[in-house]
Amino acid sequence: MRKLSMALLAGVALVGCGGPEVAEQKIPTFEEFQAQAIKSEDNVFVVNGDEAVEGIEGLKAYYDNFVANGDVGTTQDGLAVYYIGGDIKWSATQARNLTYCVSSSSFGSSRYSSVVSAMNSATAAWEATANVNFVHSSTYDSNCTASQSAVLFDVRQTSDTSYLARAFFPNSSRSARNILISTSAFGSISPWTLTGVLRHELGHTLGFRHEHTRSTASGCYEDAQWRALTSTYDRSSVMHYPQCNGTQTGDLVLTSLDKSGAKSLYP
Repeated sequence: MRKLSMALLAGVALVGCGGPEVAEQKIPTFEEFQAQAIKSEDNVFVVNGDEAVEGIEGLKAYYDNFVANGDVGTTQDGLAVYYIGGDIKWSATQARNLTYCVSSSSFGSSRYSSVVSAMNSATAAWEATANVNFVHSSTYDSNCTASQSAVLFDVRQTSDTSYLARAFFPNSSRSARNILISTSAFGSISPWTLTGVLRHELGHTLGFRHEHTRSTASGCYEDAQWRALTSTYDRSSVMHYPQCNGTQTGDLVLTSLDKSGAKSLYP
């Protein structure tokens, strides 16, 4: 079965029994892991539902470093940052100038304004709690591609319906620094909204991991490359898939623990 993704949020029953206890995990072979990954555009693979890994070499390195060894994080605390020998995050200077464009050509006039509005609302949620600043550089919206070097990342539409949206981490190269929004995200995704989905995806762009990866009982354990930022495991986190034994049943919103964790990483 494919890794649970944002595209599977609707209509999926909760699984697992809850709690942070560590359970035995079956480690997949690389071939099984590759089969679960979603092949996206620009030679990018999507793992864990909505996270970008660049190329087959990057996918194999990800598997060797984070999957094959079977290490399980043991600290079951709140919002977690991606950690590989250090926190994967933006510098204080860059965090205040997270520029992006929204592709007017890929979304078309009917969806472009909806995406601009949703991005404004989603970025504002993170800006209100952490020392970060997203800047919509609309000058580049007419030429908003993966090779647009005038912005930090691009927001474009994709016809891939394997997910609602996918994002990237701060250590991604420019070609993979995209938020891709599936055409399926413009259909009925209640109780979630496009803004809610983007709040989750923007969390990844700031360096935050899926909250459910810290509990093997969630049924959605990924790997141990994270560092806890708050003192409590948060099953309601905006970064926790609801179907992975999560408790957030409405739209994807930041909890008080999300805000505390974000503020600690970007004070």
